[in-house]
Amino acid sequence: MKLSVRIAGLAALAALAAGACAPQTSDNASSDKDDKSGTLRVWLFQEVGNAPKEKVVDAVVADFEETHEGTRVDVEYIPVETRAQRVKAAFNDPSSAPDVMEFGNTDTAGYVKDGGLLDVTGEFGAWKETEDTDPTARQSVTVDGKVYGAPLYVGVRALYYRTDVFAELGLKPPKSMAELASTAREIRAAKPGLYGLAVGGAYTYGAMPFVWAHGGELADGKAGSYASGIDSPAARKGIKAYTSLFGDDNCPAAKCAGMGGNDTVTAFAAGKAGMAIGGDFSHAAVEAGKVKGKYAVVPLPGVKPGSIAPAFAGGNNIGVLKSTSHRTLAVDLMKQLAGKETQSALFDAMGFLPTFTDVRRQAAAEEPFVKPFVRTLSAGTEFVPASPAWAQIDSSLVLPTMFQEIVSGRKDVAKASADAAKKMNTAFGSAG
Repeated sequence: MKLSVRIAGLAALAALAAGACAPQTSDNASSDKDDKSGTLRVWLFQEVGNAPKEKVVDAVVADFEETHEGTRVDVEYIPVETRAQRVKAAFNDPSSAPDVMEFGNTDTAGYVKDGGLLDVTGEFGAWKETEDTDPTARQSVTVDGKVYGAPLYVGVRALYYRTDVFAELGLKPPKSMAELASTAREIRAAKPGLYGLAVGGAYTYGAMPFVWAHGGELADGKAGSYASGIDSPAARKGIKAYTSLFGDDNCPAAKCAGMGGNDTVTAFAAGKAGMAIGGDFSHAAVEAGKVKGKYAVVPLPGVKPGSIAPAFAGGNNIGVLKSTSHRTLAVDLMKQLAGKETQSALFDAMGFLPTFTDVRRQAAAEEPFVKPFVRTLSAGTEFVPASPAWAQIDSSLVLPTMFQEIVSGRKDVAKASADAAKKMNTAFGSAG
């Protein structure tokens, strides 16, 4: 029986057990120390346009240091793309590991499986603010009924488009994927200096809505017995739809095959694209770019006119490493970094959608740009297979390699997807 990994809107995620880059570890024993002073090391993700995030975090750190005498907080911003190697090294060498870190919601179960994250079930349950945490966000830090962190924000992607370009060319926002492709090519034809729709061969979560919208799945099954679905007929239709956007008539493969999500957002913000698939978390970077005041956002259209393509139910969390020698301080800092006040500030600064339902309602009422992303969430989202094997699949770039093989002409859709499926099934088999 096929079990889709679709998640309807903000309904609870199926038990989250995917680790986008969970490393294999050799020494992840829990520390028996709980020092009440000293230096806390924190790793947070580097964003496109990171300054607003840094300003919010600096304020949190200053307040924390003031209220925790004898404590210093050292924050380092690490690239999302290379986090697998950094976290692997940290788990293998606790002496060099941070006390607190940000991680993607697909990382949770893999990090738990490898013993890297601290069980904070008790502290999370006693934290009054979590009464307003939405079910999706709560499940994103939960593995086998235990809590391993605090949700920081929920993220989904939608379609950014240039209102000035659309007005000049007499275009309307596309209402189907077919219209999306034709609109992209019309923009490119009229304005050869622009990508019609900026796409990236390394942009997994920009590509997957095309697969999901055509009825494909990453994998079928349940925890412990997944099988790849990326080579199914439906998935191949979606892969073909996405990879057909790489070419001189939209986004040349020579330039776009190696682009990731941040690259496509950067291109759009710099005024080099008519459209791009970006997240609510991309808002600050776009606002800081050349297109400020000249863009709008709508849900990414699906195959059927008027439908919305399923988006990846993304988001990040804040957790404490099991190896910390400052458990009490680290948990306090986790709560302050992921608390309501900080989430509200991060929304104002970065456009990150809060995980607290009351804070999100307030944000949506105050800022119209949130509405397309909330509509996307409500229309139905997807998630990665609930298997620790996702760690290997993601970090070994199985899907980006597949897309790049196709757009470069090295393999056709059938061959590339079949090879990707084999790699995925090997990973699923090794994970047990």
